[in-house]
Amino acid sequence: MKKGIFTLAILSIIFVLAACGKSTEEKTETDQQPDQVQTEQTKTEQAPADSLQLLKNDKVGEYLADSQGKTLYYFKKDEAEKSNCSGDCLATWPAFTQEDFAVPEGFDKKDFGTITRADNGKKQVTYKGFPLYYFAKDQQKGDVNGQGVKDVWFIVNSKTEFK
Repeated sequence: MKKGIFTLAILSIIFVLAACGKSTEEKTETDQQPDQVQTEQTKTEQAPADSLQLLKNDKVGEYLADSQGKTLYYFKKDEAEKSNCSGDCLATWPAFTQEDFAVPEGFDKKDFGTITRADNGKKQVTYKGFPLYYFAKDQQKGDVNGQGVKDVWFIVNSKTEFK
């Protein structure tokens, strides 16, 4: 009789543990709202692997960077849909040419486009029609060494206005 009670007790414990495990799994699935699951899946499916970032620096505030954290700049002497940086200028200020990217909050993907450069025929990304560049002396993520160079090179942020 003791064996029967002991066996019954063991089976009851196993049953209770199995039931608890099942209810935890069900609860986890139902904790997320269907909209949350949909949103997470949509973000994963829509966001390209390489997304632009919005970084922050004590000196310059928030600014736009590529997926590796390299700062993006604009040239005050450029014109809408036209780069005025070529030759030695382009060696120091390489063109930003990445084609498929997502934009951070505060930016509108529609504000980004491309131009075909007159000097080499390559495509260059634009923001609000103005070409984007890197600065060759920015070596690490977060470097903003090109900000204000010769009073014509500036970082890009969501408040950038071109004149």
